Amino acid sequence: MDWFAVYTKPRNEKKVAENLEFIGVEVYCPIISVVKQWSDRKKTTQQPLLNSYVFVRLDEKDRSKVFDVPGVVRYLFWLGKPAIVRDFEINAIKDLLQEKYKEVLVTGIQPGQKIIVEAGAFKGHEAIFKEQKGNKTILVLESLGMTLILER
Repeated sequence: MDWFAVYTKPRNEKKVAENLEFIGVEVYCPIISVVKQWSDRKKTTQQPLLNSYVFVRLDEKDRSKVFDVPGVVRYLFWLGKPAIVRDFEINAIKDLLQEKYKEVLVTGIQPGQKIIVEAGAFKGHEAIFKEQKGNKTILVLESLGMTLILER
């Protein structure tokens, strides 16, 4: 069985994941805690790491099953075929979300330069250094098709 990326309607990720589990589909919707600031208070909310995406694990023959759930729009395609997300990529996302303390140190690297991530959940992955803005470092992981914004 392979992991596939499913595109959902905006702000429907958690509900789609819940409904997919209900019909027996293995699903992963990475969730992060975010502190929201209002004029009178702060509140910690749970929101998806990847807006409008959930990952499903199923056989190729069962791919149409996800469309039984309201809120599912389509599969993410790559080169004309449904994009397959490898197990180590799903595990890297899980590992990233479990890390409590992250340290990012960028020295002597120019924007556009390719690097190998030396520590953390994406250790061993090739990334392109995009820029350093104050305490934020922006890396592009082409193999995963994602941009990482890391804070010190």
